[in-house]
Amino acid sequence: MSTSVMIEADGLCKQFGSFLAVRDVSFSIPKGQVVAFLGPNGAGKTTTMRLLTGFVAPTHGSARIAGIDVQSDRIRAAEHLGYLPENGPLYPDMSPLSLLKFFGEARGLMGAKLHSRVDAVVGQCALDSVAHKPIGKLSKGYRQRVSMAQALLHDPEILIMDEPTSGLDPNQIRGVRSLIRDLGKSKTILVSTHILQEVEPVADRVLFIHDGKIVFDGKPADLARMNGNLEQSFYSLTAQPV
Repeated sequence: MSTSVMIEADGLCKQFGSFLAVRDVSFSIPKGQVVAFLGPNGAGKTTTMRLLTGFVAPTHGSARIAGIDVQSDRIRAAEHLGYLPENGPLYPDMSPLSLLKFFGEARGLMGAKLHSRVDAVVGQCALDSVAHKPIGKLSKGYRQRVSMAQALLHDPEILIMDEPTSGLDPNQIRGVRSLIRDLGKSKTILVSTHILQEVEPVADRVLFIHDGKIVFDGKPADLARMNGNLEQSFYSLTAQPV
């Protein structure tokens, strides 16, 4: 399906018992835009991303990936999507190479196409030096690169990444930022973070969520100008519950 809107949330709500984690969230992200999903811990970022990817079902509302409803046709939507959860699905006894081949086969890649894509993401994510080592023996930074590689394996048009720099050191963070910038030249990206320094280097736009609701949608520079800088704007938007 051809569409200029690649990620769309329409009135998304998610309730866990008496707790309303996501409250009537609506937005759309056009093709080629890199969007930072900003907010404090517990604001609803991860739950919203799980709703967008079809990982959990909404209580109300709908989500579409490349124009495809993720609840009614999740498999077809997943063909367009690379998802990096905060704690990626890694098997510690496997090597990055064997894991990528396993995930590639699960996605229907075979033969020369599978080998070509594995080679491409190993290079893209700088995994050559650890490709044959057990994942359980790798540093947090390298494990994050393996998770990134599996999200990129089928060369999706859309990437949704949940806290991709969580727990990394400054050098590793710089590497992930650089990779996101490069990917943003050809892909639509939604990347969640609660770290202000992540926003301006990578994002064209900020969606700010607090207490389960979108409270700001605009450019990083506009968010900073609200209260003189990003830190003060963050405090202002989260000072009171919605």
